[in-house]
Amino acid sequence: MARKTVVSNDGRTWEVSRRIDWSPPAMGDEFEHDVDGGRGAVVMVICALVVFGVAVIAWPLLSQSQVHVPIWYWLAFAVILGFFPVRWYLRRPWKIVAETEGHYGQDAGREHWVGKVRGVSRAQEEMRVVILSLRQRGTPGHADSPLQPVN
Repeated sequence: MARKTVVSNDGRTWEVSRRIDWSPPAMGDEFEHDVDGGRGAVVMVICALVVFGVAVIAWPLLSQSQVHVPIWYWLAFAVILGFFPVRWYLRRPWKIVAETEGHYGQDAGREHWVGKVRGVSRAQEEMRVVILSLRQRGTPGHADSPLQPVN
């Protein structure tokens, strides 16, 4: 979780943070092509990885040292096996939160903005955009921002 404190151009202090979102995949109206979520996909990927791993490891072992196994074989195995967990991590949804305790008026309360983006690099970039927007305009949202005010 990354957290940064920012002072906006109107003098308010904002806390901007991002963290990985562990909520279940979206359903119904919230569905946004989230086909890599859910238990079915996890079971299929794990089964495919187990079958692949058994085949790759069993071949050199069953040949009983009659076959020289080159190092690139093991490197390719490691890359292919590591692809799915790395892809899963890089494509997870991230939640970006911007909040301030007070408004510039005496009677106004706190502001809380929340948005979701998919991917680590997009989350980092969106956090930079939110911080820049706070410093220049005093509000975390912009025209095509995923952040929306929450009551």
